Amino acid sequence: MVRAVADRTFLPAKSLFEQVGNMMILTGKTITSTVRPPYPYGGEFIGQFLFALQLCWFPMAVSTVAISFGAPGLQAANILSLLGGLDRLGGFFVLASVREFAPLVSAIIVAGVAGTAITADLGARKIREELDALQVLGVDPIKNLVVPRFLALMLITGLLDVYAIFFGISGGLLAELAYHQPLGGFFATLLTNASVTDLWGSLLKTTLFGAIIAIVCSYKGMNASGGAEGVGRAVNEAVVVALLAVAFFNHVFTQTLLATHPEISVIK
Repeated sequence: MVRAVADRTFLPAKSLFEQVGNMMILTGKTITSTVRPPYPYGGEFIGQFLFALQLCWFPMAVSTVAISFGAPGLQAANILSLLGGLDRLGGFFVLASVREFAPLVSAIIVAGVAGTAITADLGARKIREELDALQVLGVDPIKNLVVPRFLALMLITGLLDVYAIFFGISGGLLAELAYHQPLGGFFATLLTNASVTDLWGSLLKTTLFGAIIAIVCSYKGMNASGGAEGVGRAVNEAVVVALLAVAFFNHVFTQTLLATHPEISVIK
């Protein structure tokens, strides 16, 4: 009885560690298949990239403008106006939009739109036993299915980060105009505090977000079971696990970046 209780208690933790380990193995196989010839996934890569871009660009624009205008825009502008430093809003947006909001919104949109599509597609192939049929024919599912989605999501999240930064700063400009302030001070503090480290850190972080989302969603799809209900369950789990992994990696990456470049934490 004690053993049964212990098994029920530690079974979730055991399952979690097993899944993390299997995802790490899938990551290694995906990276190896990416760099090792031949490269038969060009057409699939382009198709996945265009598919993700078509689905993500509009939700990205709406979400980024709305979030940046509401939370860091109006609320920060309200506080800065009380302190008589509304011209510092541009410097605040380097911290809010470039470093955090743009990468996180990009990851959320990609995981919720493109990631779920990947999990549903691979999950349906798994249920129909197409993945097993490919292996019987000598076709590697990782090289032909996972790798193009892995590369497409890395590229699309990096590009959407630039897109999100642009629209995020646009939300700050709208907040500045809502307080009837000239835009000169906004751009002055924005350009004074922005650095190359901020930009490459944001792009690199978001690109790695895409890699994490692709691995998690591909793993969940390729291990789906239980028919259509199992595919739906895999889609839900993929989004939750991907966003948790992104949040954990974002914390580690940000702390590492601040530790190696402490000067970027200063707002002038």
